[in-house]
Amino acid sequence: MPSFDIVSEINMQEVSNAVDQANREVSTRFDFKGTDSNFELTDNVITLHSKEEFQLNQMMDVLSKKLSTRKIDVRCMSAPSPEISSNRARQKVTLRHGIETELGKKIVKMIKDMKIKVTGKKRDELQQVISMLKDSKMDLPLQYVNFRD
Repeated sequence: MPSFDIVSEINMQEVSNAVDQANREVSTRFDFKGTDSNFELTDNVITLHSKEEFQLNQMMDVLSKKLSTRKIDVRCMSAPSPEISSNRARQKVTLRHGIETELGKKIVKMIKDMKIKVTGKKRDELQQVISMLKDSKMDLPLQYVNFRD
């Protein structure tokens, strides 16, 4: 009986590599000279440190580019507004993974609205569900694993 699982996972090794590359790029760029700007990765949080908010925006662009190059979907990033003190700016970017209850309910509702009996007896029906979920622009990247016949 065919089946598959819907998950939202992040390869943390690739994230670590992307953060290292972003740190190297920021340390060598002329517009960041003397600003003591850097990225710091702890668990699922990347903290950006710099002198000004404008530089944080540039750092976010560098980070997004490095994550995309490493095949990490940038939709997994959740970045609230930066914290700015007198001579320092900081922004915490949370990497979201896992499917929350609300999103899980939304996915189940979308599958039920297709009016297909997804009993797992036909492989084509499961592939239709995967295709529909890929087309429905979710705010979290989804992967489809353990597809079995």
